[in-house]
Amino acid sequence: MKKFIFAASMLTALFQFRGEAQDKGQSPLLTNYYSIKDALVSGNADNAASAAASFVQAAKASDAAVKDKLIADASGITGTKDLARQREAFKTLSDDLYQLAKTSKLSDQPIYQDYCPMKKASWLSSSTAIKNPYYGSQMLTCGKINDTIK
Repeated sequence: MKKFIFAASMLTALFQFRGEAQDKGQSPLLTNYYSIKDALVSGNADNAASAAASFVQAAKASDAAVKDKLIADASGITGTKDLARQREAFKTLSDDLYQLAKTSKLSDQPIYQDYCPMKKASWLSSSTAIKNPYYGSQMLTCGKINDTIK
């Protein structure tokens, strides 16, 4: 009985989590992208690789015109546990997803394109707070909002 209750509570939590993501009106591509970004912000290469693998699955299931490009970009993150290489691959993924976000509705909420002048690279965020995925804790708030996609 305890196992059944535990399993039922886990399923309930899973469906609530999925419901929250759907309530935000956010595409799975964007949700997984934000997970990659958050892992890079925290400097966790394992989580970045795992989130990138989820992104690849979401891209495969999408009908995005640039899905092959997005899959190749994210594969550069899944294929290594080297944080510097992951961050380098994230630049291209960010640029390509930004182009898709400009032409397709990926979220009901604003998407912010942030820019790091030190790295000369952009990334997407759901918040106006700057959390730099290219430098993590070294320069967490380095950057500015470049664009807002509504």
